[in-house]
Amino acid sequence: MFIVTSYLTAVILCIITMICWGSWANTQKITSKEWGFPLFYWDYTIGIILLSLIFGFTLGSSGDLGANFIENLAQSSFNSISFALLGGIIFNIANLLLVAAIEIAGMAIAFPIGIGIALVQGVLVNYIAVPDGNPKLLFSGVLLVTIAIVLDALAYQKIGSKKSTSKGILVSICAGVLMGFFYRFVAASISENFEIIESGKLTPYTATFLFSIGILLSNFIFNTLFMYKPLSGKKVTYSDYFKKGSVRLHLIGILGGVIWCTGMILNIIAAGKAGYAVSYGLGQGATMIAAFWGVFIWKEFKNAPEGVNKLISLMFFLFISGLTIIILAKL
Repeated sequence: MFIVTSYLTAVILCIITMICWGSWANTQKITSKEWGFPLFYWDYTIGIILLSLIFGFTLGSSGDLGANFIENLAQSSFNSISFALLGGIIFNIANLLLVAAIEIAGMAIAFPIGIGIALVQGVLVNYIAVPDGNPKLLFSGVLLVTIAIVLDALAYQKIGSKKSTSKGILVSICAGVLMGFFYRFVAASISENFEIIESGKLTPYTATFLFSIGILLSNFIFNTLFMYKPLSGKKVTYSDYFKKGSVRLHLIGILGGVIWCTGMILNIIAAGKAGYAVSYGLGQGATMIAAFWGVFIWKEFKNAPEGVNKLISLMFFLFISGLTIIILAKL
């Protein structure tokens, strides 16, 4: 299987992860006026599974190092499979809750609370499990990125976000706590040595595929609840998915899943050299990419009041500074 052999390559893959994780939501934004999010989410899940299989049968089955995708899947232990599936289940409910929180409380409240908690907790949990890298640099970088996320929230408030509610804040906290744990479960299923896979343990490619299965299986519970008992918005049904969904809408949803899964696989592969804490921390810099889309592509701050541009500039500066320090933590 393909294995990262240099830290520079690992950093590049983590940067691609940032781009992917910060960009997939654009596909949902494109379809939001025609297509309810829970319906979009089914296609998004299909996209994740399809790409995990493609990576498994290509990069995950090439070369002499590691283990072949199918062979590794066949010899995987119950514990490893369970950890990967659980990671998918936890991620799924966290992701659905985060989107619901954004709809209830607005981007300015939900995103910094949810992603801020996920970033700090995720890096801490993964560092405690596998203490790799300079902790002072690592958490200094995390602090700067967290401040940047807060500035992002303030900027959105300036242009008029939805009024926050205690319900929205509570949902945001739940989403953040869960999001901060999913990655550790997936990492726990993977062999510490990528070149010689431990008995019963998974390769990054096998783990990502099982992770995607966890998302799909839990979708029948969690996403069904969001369809018929939404925390906000209108109820949708399974018949809506088949009757109202055009080929274009389905393909855009699948593309969203492909984009997100590309980031996930590259991030897990990169962790072999960067370490899980650094890899996850860089990946969650996706908030900067999402902000970039909002500022420069969607023109969300076009008519922003005076002072917002300075806030945005400072936000990007802190993001870049924090991510640079996180990278230096492993050198």
